[in-house]
Amino acid sequence: MQVILLEKVANLGNLGDVVKVRDGYGRNFLIPQRKARTATPQALAEFQARRAELEKAAADKLAAAQAAAAKLDGLTVQLVQKAGVDGRLFGSVTTQDIAAGLAKAGFDVPKAAVRLPQGPLKTVGDHSVQLALATDVTVTVTVSVLGEHA
Repeated sequence: MQVILLEKVANLGNLGDVVKVRDGYGRNFLIPQRKARTATPQALAEFQARRAELEKAAADKLAAAQAAAAKLDGLTVQLVQKAGVDGRLFGSVTTQDIAAGLAKAGFDVPKAAVRLPQGPLKTVGDHSVQLALATDVTVTVTVSVLGEHA
């Protein structure tokens, strides 16, 4: 399936690129998320007519993400969870918990932007967490998990 990318997609291409993707990826992810459009001659013509508008919107989105990253850089978020005496949590700290902690601090970060490559946090202490605010904008924040003894 040939698609026109309407925004930058990681490991695929930039705005305006015509790329070949698997049918399921295009039909089930890229097109419903409005990240791409089927590459037909009519769609290519419409895209060329709207190219400047789409590039401006992408630049605005990138600038907003960079401004948010500048504010978030070096931030420490404290979360309290029940823990045993050995420092292991009863349960874990997930992306949803971290997004909720950032929301309490006044930052609107979707839980999909929180990156936990080793999975949920299961111990008390300070953990570095990556936030992917845009395709090219990532920032590291510190999540301080405090243990509350049951």
